[in-house]
Amino acid sequence: MSNPFARWVAVQDGDPKPPQSTGGRFVAAVRKPAATGPNPRLRIVVVDDNLGFRESLIELLRAGGHEVAGEASDGLRAIDVVAEARPDVVLMDIRMPAMDGIEATRRLKAANPGLGVVALTAQEDDSIVREMLVAGASGYVLKDSDGEDILNAVAQAAKGGAVISPAVGPAVIEQLTEALERERQRAHQLEEAHAALVERTARRHELVSRLGHELRTPVTVILGIARTLAEGITEPEHQRDLLQRLAGRAADLSRLVERFEMATDEGSEDFVDVTRLAREVAGDRRRVRVGEGVGVAAVWANGVLVRRILEELIDNACRFSPPSTFVDVEVTRSRDQRAVEVRVIDRGQGIRPEDRERIFEPLEQGEPLDARTHQGAGVGLSMGRAAARAMDGDLVLERSDQSGSTFLWTLPVSAR
Repeated sequence: MSNPFARWVAVQDGDPKPPQSTGGRFVAAVRKPAATGPNPRLRIVVVDDNLGFRESLIELLRAGGHEVAGEASDGLRAIDVVAEARPDVVLMDIRMPAMDGIEATRRLKAANPGLGVVALTAQEDDSIVREMLVAGASGYVLKDSDGEDILNAVAQAAKGGAVISPAVGPAVIEQLTEALERERQRAHQLEEAHAALVERTARRHELVSRLGHELRTPVTVILGIARTLAEGITEPEHQRDLLQRLAGRAADLSRLVERFEMATDEGSEDFVDVTRLAREVAGDRRRVRVGEGVGVAAVWANGVLVRRILEELIDNACRFSPPSTFVDVEVTRSRDQRAVEVRVIDRGQGIRPEDRERIFEPLEQGEPLDARTHQGAGVGLSMGRAAARAMDGDLVLERSDQSGSTFLWTLPVSAR
């Protein structure tokens, strides 16, 4: 329709007003719409780059009993006007210079979530409608709509409702619903990714904390022995014993540093063949039997940590199994195919039920390495669990009895 307000009769106080020419558009003066019930007086900002159309809208709104708190000819200016006027509703054109109505609406809603925005335009393009509604518009009314329709859209927007012109087809509503659902799913995925990142960061911090704790233990012993020797008050035969202990603790410290160096290096991640690494760690120890690992593909993981965990589990199993027995390493995929499961099975005497969680706890600070209080309680299992969890997996004691123990390490299969 070429005249957007042709339906509004140019009458006020019984005297018709002549129509106005607005740059090629013919806009009639408006009359106060018929009363349809009490409506609250609203503060409204009008945004449109066509001066004549903007003036007609202002007259319509005033005739409808509302206060026009400000006006703007583009989206950029509208942001400043709205910030100063603090309206209840904004009537927003879409195609404007400087900043269009879509971007202006997006910014206004970000700063004022409760603000009602009604899109008012001659455009019926589906993509424009969808973008405006996704940006936060409360409704969408075509410029050739009846004045009552525009006033109703304003009233509904102020109440938190929405009015969409019947000219906007159901296809747009369906597209909008799908777009909003995609946004909801994307937001949910981002929340899950953020939570996983926070948890992984916490696990890496735990690994670093345990590294520091366990490093302090042998260092404390070394310092104590060194100070005793420095005082020069010990007998020669006792000095030899202290020197031997000092050398032993230094060797323990060196192995600890070697095992867990680069443990938290993010850049060391790569595709890792866990079965192949297990065979390399087993080396020429014939008592260690590594299964074929059928169906286990390489996983994206920190290769240094994978090797260190395997070294600790295999060394631990060999240390606590009789020399004449075998240690088995089984590498398989979990039933749901989401993780690689590594089982290290020893033939030791088993671990008492009351000690099965304690073996994974970090020891008290200053406890010497040769004073372990329960079987298997060492630097390795505590650190191994921390390293496994740093890679979003876990290390647990799956089974233990008089015939031996099975340690289960799970490593998630994640895409690069």
